[in-house]
Amino acid sequence: MPCTTQRDLTPTAKQAQAAALARLEKGLGLGAIRAVVGSSGSIAFAGWQDNSGISDLCAYKALAATNSPELRRAVARAEAISGYKVKTQAIAAGHHSHDGGKTWGTH
Repeated sequence: MPCTTQRDLTPTAKQAQAAALARLEKGLGLGAIRAVVGSSGSIAFAGWQDNSGISDLCAYKALAATNSPELRRAVARAEAISGYKVKTQAIAAGHHSHDGGKTWGTH
């Protein structure tokens, strides 16, 4: 899945991804979408289905780059619930989940 900075994205795809990030941020704020931290320290978003092709890791990076308060609160909650901290090394290594944090992998 492409990140929002991929060079060959069309303007329409960029708009769709920006809208998906806005929906994610709003959903995190409302509690409709929740962050999940895995044992590796990577992150996934449970309940986020309309992602317009953005992976959870790319969405995390994009929202973290803007210092989103909704993301920070959701991550703090997820870390407290799971007992694991988000690790940038795990995110950079590509540890991810396709099912909202139920299973994790690096394929």
